[in-house]
Amino acid sequence: MWSAASAEAYEKYTRHPLHYSFDYKQAHFTILDNSRSDELPAEEFAYLQKDLELHKNQPLKFIVSHRPSWILNAVLGNPGFPLHQLEKRYGVKYVIAGHIHQMLHFEVEGVTYLSMPSAGGHLRLEKQYDKGWFFAHTLVSVVDNAARFAIKEAAPPYGKSRVSKPADWGAAGRVYSNIQ
Repeated sequence: MWSAASAEAYEKYTRHPLHYSFDYKQAHFTILDNSRSDELPAEEFAYLQKDLELHKNQPLKFIVSHRPSWILNAVLGNPGFPLHQLEKRYGVKYVIAGHIHQMLHFEVEGVTYLSMPSAGGHLRLEKQYDKGWFFAHTLVSVVDNAARFAIKEAAPPYGKSRVSKPADWGAAGRVYSNIQ
């Protein structure tokens, strides 16, 4: 969202508020709106805290937002920032964002932070797969108290249909070459 009108259109056509949550089996998903700020706005943080408290018994928790407001702290491996402290308190396992359109993966004290590749928006910088710049969609399977990610690169002419998982990626792109 970039304006009040776009936020209104989002709510009208998705039939969801700007932030919301839902459960799928044993997994809980919290969707946050930080689309107009590189930081997580205070009202979103307050919503997240209340939502996690209400769903503290769900064994598998995801936080999804547009912008990776956590990225600098994740790059530095800093566990002291307020969002991470909240995630640790409530057992959040996965924190997922887009916006930069680059596939990056960080682990901080057992919390997985993922910056996802482009789902169709422009690719920045060198547009190289190995550096995380590619078009893709991701399928997440929830099994027991874990999630399995299949990051599926677009087919030709936009990609080569490669499939990877978060462990194949790091802070600067691909970390090893066993990707199909």
